Amino acid sequence: MSDRITVALAQVDLVVGDVAGNTQKILDYCARAHDEMAADLVVFPELSISGYPPEDLLFHSGLRKRVDEALGIIRSRVRDIGVLLGYPEYHDGEIYNSAVVFKDGTPLAQYRKQLLPNYSVFDEERYFAAGREPSVFSLNGIRIGINICEDVWKSGPLAASRAAGAEVIIAINGSPYETNSQTNRERVVRQRVKETGVPFVYLNMVGGQDELVFDGGSFTMDRDGEICFRAAPYSEGLFRVELDADGAGVRPARGEITPLMSTEQSVYEALVCGTRDYVDKNGFPGVILGLSGGVDSALVVAIACDALGPDRVRAIMMPFRYTSNMSQEDAARQASLLGIRYDVIPIEPMYEATVAQLRDIFAGCDEDVTEENIQARCRGLLLMSISNKTGSMLLTTGNKSEMSVGYATLYGDMAGGFAPIKDCSKSLVYRLANYRNTVSEVIPERIITRPPSAELRPNQKDTDSLPAYDVLDPILRAFIEQDLSVDEIVGQGFDKDIVVRILELVKRNEYKRRQAPPGIRISSRAFGRDWRYPITSRYTFPE
Repeated sequence: MSDRITVALAQVDLVVGDVAGNTQKILDYCARAHDEMAADLVVFPELSISGYPPEDLLFHSGLRKRVDEALGIIRSRVRDIGVLLGYPEYHDGEIYNSAVVFKDGTPLAQYRKQLLPNYSVFDEERYFAAGREPSVFSLNGIRIGINICEDVWKSGPLAASRAAGAEVIIAINGSPYETNSQTNRERVVRQRVKETGVPFVYLNMVGGQDELVFDGGSFTMDRDGEICFRAAPYSEGLFRVELDADGAGVRPARGEITPLMSTEQSVYEALVCGTRDYVDKNGFPGVILGLSGGVDSALVVAIACDALGPDRVRAIMMPFRYTSNMSQEDAARQASLLGIRYDVIPIEPMYEATVAQLRDIFAGCDEDVTEENIQARCRGLLLMSISNKTGSMLLTTGNKSEMSVGYATLYGDMAGGFAPIKDCSKSLVYRLANYRNTVSEVIPERIITRPPSAELRPNQKDTDSLPAYDVLDPILRAFIEQDLSVDEIVGQGFDKDIVVRILELVKRNEYKRRQAPPGIRISSRAFGRDWRYPITSRYTFPE
């Protein structure tokens, strides 16, 4: 005879600070796990009661009260099924990132996260004290160890669980997406399994939270390091996992293994998920954006429509004397393909009125980038006015390449509430545009193939101001995401003068990025919570 546990994995999208809403979702999923699956145990993600990451809300005494009340509600209402969930535990003046297991109101186990990440986007040492002890509980004759997220990335906590008698590990996670994150998670878990011989159940949350996107991808792995089940990414769901124990140990039953996505598909889905949740969780009725006929705004409007539906997306074309007929035709065609509301507001009258007001101030000065920026700021004023009047949020359309070197106008094209492609290089923007058209053609091909231009002066091309993107983007990646020096980047085959010029532009434009709206993180280092360069700095790049 073998012992068996039916585990229901609740891969859910939770809302930071919505303790009541998160608690109700936990109760609903507990009921489903009991009624639909006859599960023995239902598992929820890291800090599922508070949402993840709660940041400085953790210091607010009101949150502690709500969390305590929520735990009491769950303990009193959930019957005939075990529930494992994450929550912030307040104890003796400390806060712990904890997990608890209840069955019929009785606590079976308590675990405090031992490894607190304090790098990249993580700042857990600011909030939490570290746990010191493993936690193992028995259910249906199987001994289950608990880990939380970062605990998996080093050997100690898992080895301690194994030494305490764990026959299988359940890890609850708030692991944010970045390129190749699923492959990396499975690689690390496989290493832990190889070290201990203990099979693994890995649960991750889904959904967007400000700059972060959680992509799900929950999975099980047997003691041989083979994936037995993998949930679909970016989707909420309740997934059934069977754990069987016999004389050879515990083995997860084989289930559906969702294939891994390509890089382009996974990034695109992350952008859709992050945009949808930012708009919906903040209560906006819809979004607006300037549609220029260029590839950046074309990609953003496609993302917005996939996230929210075309009825919640509105595009504005704001032509000027330098806007080509091609741009106007392609923008109109894309709006038609997507089925969105599309308005055209020429900016010539605004521009002329502004320049006339400044004529005396500008007397004796030649035209320069100032006049180009006035065009961008006229557009920003129109878009923000429509946003104010309608309540719809303005999406900005700048990419990481532009934001890196300051190829954007403060209070102009940088105006807005959210920047979906803020962490996407221009090269990646083209790849994503081509990928989206393999699903259905929503971006006119001419938008993708034409040379990029801001169209702020006659015959302008991006390459008038910047190196070609196939040169610019690798240099930026080497500096921003890999922290390489000038000499190390030059060693990759780039001209030193170009490298120094680009890095100086990155440094010089930090003040712009501090004023930019938040955007979705998809790389190993984005401009936002994991980029903390000084604005005032005399650091130079001689090597």
